[in-house]
Amino acid sequence: MCLAISARVVELLDDDMAVVAFDRVTKRISLALVADVSLGDFVLVHVGYALHKVSPEEAERTLQLMAEAGVLEEGLEEISA
Repeated sequence: MCLAISARVVELLDDDMAVVAFDRVTKRISLALVADVSLGDFVLVHVGYALHKVSPEEAERTLQLMAEAGVLEEGLEEISA
């Protein structure tokens, strides 16, 4: 199953790229589809691309719901592969 997961931007790189943190996993992603992303922002990430920015509250709520549904660990495993 492919899921979009909220992640915090922890490093901004050249060429519309960034490093984001998903709980204990970090991943390099593209910011090409989202404008005005800053360090510390939360973005919704799917297959290596940020789809849009989300508020910290929305990110937390989404991650909590995913954990309660039992799909967060699966999503994190897919991301870290």
